[in-house]
Amino acid sequence: MATNSVSSTSAGLDVPALVAQLMSAERRPIDTLNAKISTSQTKISTFGTVKGLASDFQVALQGLTASLQGFSATSSDASVASASASSTAAAGTYALNVTALAQTHSLAAAGQASDTAAISTAASTVTFNVGATSTNVPIAAGATLQDIRTAINAANVGVTATIINDGSGTPFRLALTSNASGTSNAISSITIQAGGDVAVNDLLAYNPTTNVPAPAIPMAQTVAAQDASFKLNGIQITSASNAVTTAVQGVTLNLSKIGTSNVTVARDTAAVSKAASGLVDTYNALASKLKSLTAYGSSAGALAGDGTLRMMQDQLRGILGTPATGGTLSTLSQVGIGFQADGTLKLDSTKLNTAMATNFSDVTNLFSSADGFATRLEAWATNVVQPTGLIDQHTANLNTTITSYNDQISKLEIKMTALQKQYTKTYTDLNTMLMSMNSTSTYLAQQFASGGK
Repeated sequence: MATNSVSSTSAGLDVPALVAQLMSAERRPIDTLNAKISTSQTKISTFGTVKGLASDFQVALQGLTASLQGFSATSSDASVASASASSTAAAGTYALNVTALAQTHSLAAAGQASDTAAISTAASTVTFNVGATSTNVPIAAGATLQDIRTAINAANVGVTATIINDGSGTPFRLALTSNASGTSNAISSITIQAGGDVAVNDLLAYNPTTNVPAPAIPMAQTVAAQDASFKLNGIQITSASNAVTTAVQGVTLNLSKIGTSNVTVARDTAAVSKAASGLVDTYNALASKLKSLTAYGSSAGALAGDGTLRMMQDQLRGILGTPATGGTLSTLSQVGIGFQADGTLKLDSTKLNTAMATNFSDVTNLFSSADGFATRLEAWATNVVQPTGLIDQHTANLNTTITSYNDQISKLEIKMTALQKQYTKTYTDLNTMLMSMNSTSTYLAQQFASGGK
């Protein structure tokens, strides 16, 4: 058995060193508890990593399920129109002939020599009628062209005001452009209410029946409001916007120029293939981590042999090993997802694409039916990662254990404080006695040496 030594000199015992050695031995139960706390905290951190990987797996499963419901839309001439499709679309091909594009309404005021000189001498209220909305905009006395622009924009009347410099002798022109395209969003009129400033009236007043596009008059139309006009499979359609969302259910057409194109709507197999690849990648990351954490041997970690992780592995294997029902496809290997020797999955994209081309509905059933693989795996992932799920329950138990350890440590620390005081007093008293005995011994030795004289 190893022994500790404490020096003793003529000055007495080294009490602090002796007490420190004694307390080191007394604190061993606390050291053991701290080690257990550290191990539990490592487990909690590791479970957090597993939960993150399981959450990634769940997101991948949800992405695969969503992609199986998705459609893609392609245009034979993307310069004429591009297209996109949602899950409410239906497969089909549509002949598109664009004859006009939607335009926003634009007006421009007569040029001004300065954009910072005061225009108005009295306060005015200007009424903007844009589409079906009427808005009053106050213009302060002494307002400049810049001030008028700012007031219009701040009022959100449905138009954007800018100042354009045309390079002439009176270059600063106030330009108004409606925020939305189409005839239904045109600027129908701009009027100055009674009592308003004449200069403001001369600048802003607009009536489409009398104002014509000529720079000599106050406010004139520079670009007419216009609806998009096109035929889809021979049916004439108009739209206030070039982004057409109502012509074909679930399909958005973005018109770009006049011309013709064919728009094809089909199942988005590319998205499914990408989602399947993501599913395989996230599963492999999760499975590999579970395998490494539960391994024994020299590389074993804090969770080696942990029952929760073992149960998660068993559940995953059970789901992947149980066939789906209700269609001609029942196993993942039939769509190119198979196990490798190390327990990870591998995707054969060619086999998956062939299965989708042959019978897309059975591929969907394989993953998304009531007992489909994605449905069951997502239910498993939800049970693992939800706030009251498997991992959080285990983490809560570990935190409870840590609390218990800390409570024990707190009680032991109180005991340690008392023991340290006791040891310090005991050995200080002993030290005092020894020093007194040394002093007496020295005195007696001196007396004997002198013959008692």
